[in-house]
This record gives sequence, structure tokens and C-alpha cells, in this order.
Amino acid sequence: MDLVTVRTVRTPSHRDDLALAPGEQPLAGGTWLYSEEQPGLTGLVDLTALGWPDTERLPGALRIAATCTIAALLGTTPDPGWRAWPLVDRCANALLASFKVWNAATVGGNVATALPAGAITALLVTLDASALVWMPDGGERRLPVADLVTGPRETALAPGEVIRAFDVAESALAAPTGYRRVSLSPHGRTGALVTARWSDTGSVLVVTGATPRPLVLRVPAVPDPAEVDARLAAHDDWYDDPHGSPAWRRAVSRRFAAELLAERSAALRAGGAA
Repeated sequence: MDLVTVRTVRTPSHRDDLALAPGEQPLAGGTWLYSEEQPGLTGLVDLTALGWPDTERLPGALRIAATCTIAALLGTTPDPGWRAWPLVDRCANALLASFKVWNAATVGGNVATALPAGAITALLVTLDASALVWMPDGGERRLPVADLVTGPRETALAPGEVIRAFDVAESALAAPTGYRRVSLSPHGRTGALVTARWSDTGSVLVVTGATPRPLVLRVPAVPDPAEVDARLAAHDDWYDDPHGSPAWRRAVSRRFAAELLAERSAALRAGGAA
């Protein structure tokens, strides 16, 4: 879609150029930005001009730039011990996007758009990623991605703040994961996505798509399926749109959680590593 109200496009060369004027908005891939009318938008600030590396290896962590495209993330060569890496491919495919979109859409854009069906958000929350946020006064802050998305099209970003990167600990990347997804039609938007990451010290189940914001359940290393199911049954904030009713979304999320827990139990009985 043509953004007919846009009058300027800036390409910053350093952080000092990032200050957003009234009516300006950061631009990364733009796949959502250009998908519908943007009332009040008069200027774009192209973050890709800053030249951030798509991924960087930090001590004990992987840093993913906010401007890293989904295609670039999929093309990253994982370390041999990163057993969670298949979840990257699964979540990317959950978006049901073409390779053209993969080569334009960015990791930061998927999170910042804050759609319930944002599968890259699900990926990062499951891996306990933290977001590095640049503040307009020149400072920075960090917060878990699970706390960054607060609702449909709503985030914890303050005016003028920009997501710089996401950091994922190598310990999370080394853990096995689980994945379940459903939609009302074969090629429809995600109705419910339940992901899991298992460890010896405690595991996590994450529900997205079915909820307005990521629902994170911290569970013991050996979870109690009845307890997990009771927590999901008691949860009363389920998303309602043409892609699924709240009752259906609760039901399939409970089923998926039970299946993932059963898989975990079977792996433990078989002596599989956590």
C-alpha cells in the first residue's frame, strides 16, 4: 500500500540521528507497515541504514539484531549443541509467509508489531530472550521479550524508544524444545501456538496466538500435567477474532500442552537428556 501521507524518509548513519520527530516512525522491513493505511504517519526513519550485524556471538549468548530478517536468521549457522535451533524454522514457517516476505520482514518488526500470531515473538519468549532497547535520551534498558509485548498492537516501548537487539543465552539454545500449532484452515493465521523449552532446573511453556499477549508458564523440571492443565483452564484472557473463539483456543492450548508434557515424560523415561 502507498503511504500517501509520508513526506520524508531518513537514513540515519549513527544513533544520534534516531531521534524521532512528531509523525515519524522507525522502518525496518516494512512488511506490516506498508500493508495498511497509517494515519498520522509523515516520516520514516530507516533503521537498516545503521548497518547492524544480523547476528553476533557474545560471551555466553547470541545477539539477534532487530533489523535481522527472518531469512537471515534462518541462514545463521548454529553451534552443534544448539538443540533449540529447529524451533527457529518452525516458528518462521508458522508465519505462512513467502520467501519474499522472509527476505524483508525483520525479527524486531515481528515483535514490535505485537500481533498475537507473531511467531517470532513466541520463539524469543520460549528462549527467554531479552530485548535491548535504545532510549531517546541516549541510554538503554533491557527487558524480557515476554514483558515487551503487552497486548494486540501494544508494547512496553515508550515514545521514541527503538529495539536494538535481542539476546538469547546459549544455555537456552542448548535446551530441547517442543512445538504445536493449529489454525482454522490449512493456510490460515495461527489460532494457537504452544511452545516449550525443557531443562533440568525448570521448564517453560508458552502460549501465543490464542492469547492477547504471550502466556508464560514456568514449570518444574518434571512438570505435573494436572497442575499445568488447571492453570490453563483457570486462565481467563483468551483472544477472540475470526481466526478462533476463546473457548476453542483454550481447548486446543490445553490439548497441546498435555501432548508436549507427555512427550517430555516419555523422553525422561527413555533416559533422554534434558
